[in-house]
Amino acid sequence: MNQLKVVATVVEKSVLRYTPAGIPIATATLVHDSKQEQAGGQRQVEFEIPAIAAGEISKRFLDIELGAAMVFTGFLARKNRNSKSIVFHVTEFEVAKNETNLLD
Repeated sequence: MNQLKVVATVVEKSVLRYTPAGIPIATATLVHDSKQEQAGGQRQVEFEIPAIAAGEISKRFLDIELGAAMVFTGFLARKNRNSKSIVFHVTEFEVAKNETNLLD
């Protein structure tokens, strides 16, 4: 299974673009910052990840305010066929409501 759910904030976003097939695409940079329990101790976790939203969700994705805490759900995939870099493909999101920053 390839599913990622993370609480993050949007720190940068692009303008809406379209694929040659006419599918709307939105890209953004997400930042996560939390404390996670590992091996009986607390670990500070911070990362930045490129994200993409395709189709109907893309317009709503670009409407997210910069800095707003959101829960993003989706999957990881290569940036393109020949790349080793990964991109978070967002398929759902909602406002984070009293959630602990967790990676699932």
